[in-house]
Amino acid sequence: MASYRIEFKRSAEHDLRKISPALIAAILARIEALADDPFPRQSRKLVGAKRTRRLRVAVYRVVYEVDPDARTITVHYIRHRREAYRRP
Repeated sequence: MASYRIEFKRSAEHDLRKISPALIAAILARIEALADDPFPRQSRKLVGAKRTRRLRVAVYRVVYEVDPDARTITVHYIRHRREAYRRP
């Protein structure tokens, strides 16, 4: 199976700057693993969305979108669980 290309939105890059360095390594490792398996057992599809999923890493949630046709994964944001699902 060919791997997926991972893209980060600016909001995800900005969110990473707010997280402690100890957790950044774990979060990035889990995101890199998505390239080989974009639908791991630990991920969940978000309600009301077709291709958007979330992945738990400690108390943080990685919200990403999978495009199987283009073979890309777009990471939208990485937020603490209490802020991850709030509407702007």
